Amino acid sequence: MQEMVIYGVSFDMVGKQPIVLLKTVDSNKFLPIWIGHPEAAAILMKLQGASTPRPMTHDLLVDMLGELEAKCTQVVVTELKDNTFFAQITLAINGREIEIDSRPSDALALAVRSGAPIFAAEDVIAESAIEFEHEVEDTEEVVEKFKDFLDQVSPEDFAGE
Repeated sequence: MQEMVIYGVSFDMVGKQPIVLLKTVDSNKFLPIWIGHPEAAAILMKLQGASTPRPMTHDLLVDMLGELEAKCTQVVVTELKDNTFFAQITLAINGREIEIDSRPSDALALAVRSGAPIFAAEDVIAESAIEFEHEVEDTEEVVEKFKDFLDQVSPEDFAGE
């Protein structure tokens, strides 16, 4: 597994579908995951520090976990199967760990609210990550390269052959 950070949320140019872009902590590999509009909004709102007058679904989930004295300890993008990413949420409760199947978008929305680290399985990175050859320090440069990439790609391009 490699630790990841949420680098940003964008939209593919063809279908206007939201994409969350994860970046490996230790390299210039980027993992694009197509997600739904509500989940994109949930992730973006938290990343931008926005708040709502009432708890949104992922906020409610974190509040419930807190009341139950459970903690989200990590989320992992575990696999890519038939153009669909899978994830697991690990919870610590009463001295034990519980793993729960999740969509990556919900796992990421929970991670940004709980401060849990994000990981991706090595084979998911090997199959689907995009690597920039040189060190990328300028966020604008990455965004432009990513937009160029998005102009020419579809979710089917990430199907494991």
